[in-house]
Amino acid sequence: MIVLVNKMARLIYGDCLEYMKKIPDNCIDLILTDPPYNIAQYSTGNIVLPGREALNNNIADWDNIPLDPKKLLPDFKRIIKPNGNIFVFTSYNLLGKWHEAFDPEFDTFQFFIWHKTNPAPKIFKNGFLNSCEMIICMWNKGHKWNFTKQNEMHNFFESPICMQPERLKNPKHPAQKPVKLLKHIIKIASNPNDIVFDPFMGVGSTGAACAELGRRFAGCEIDKIYFEAAKKRIEGYSTQ
Repeated sequence: MIVLVNKMARLIYGDCLEYMKKIPDNCIDLILTDPPYNIAQYSTGNIVLPGREALNNNIADWDNIPLDPKKLLPDFKRIIKPNGNIFVFTSYNLLGKWHEAFDPEFDTFQFFIWHKTNPAPKIFKNGFLNSCEMIICMWNKGHKWNFTKQNEMHNFFESPICMQPERLKNPKHPAQKPVKLLKHIIKIASNPNDIVFDPFMGVGSTGAACAELGRRFAGCEIDKIYFEAAKKRIEGYSTQ
């Protein structure tokens, strides 16, 4: 199912692997997406805390479905414009698989770090705080790149994790990313009226960032509840 929210946003309810086959060659300016990390297998469950609510350490059932970056490569490479960029959130356990699949196919494969200024606490002080998330980025020579000053070009960005009122309560997405972070990437890697594609749209944070920056957005989501939340959220921008 395809929903045209407005002239700037198209949302697709369905499997991105199937939908991407229908996207024309060389038509996307920026792929910015947050696919499953497959870290649920390493979760130790919720952390019971004396005298207070347990700290949620579970992910979601969808994170248990194995993600193979090699399956995404053919269509990612085909639909991105020659001067386009690709940014993908990932974790330590999948970094090697992304590198193995994508590094030989693009001129540049780099990483970008999101430093969370308010990560979840380590109650028992038995390891590092999970204060950093990795975003891999790929491009070819001649790609769009909107920097003017050297001090803007650091490969990290600091911001809090997504908090209320931005964080949705229903449905609650365990990996909702802050719009501030997504806007930073979008401004660097695309221009106004460009097309930004998010094949793992979730609750539509990339679409919200695009609406605020005047980019056209296409997003795909296979979970019906998340899709409806993203649709409602992005529709709100068309009425502002």
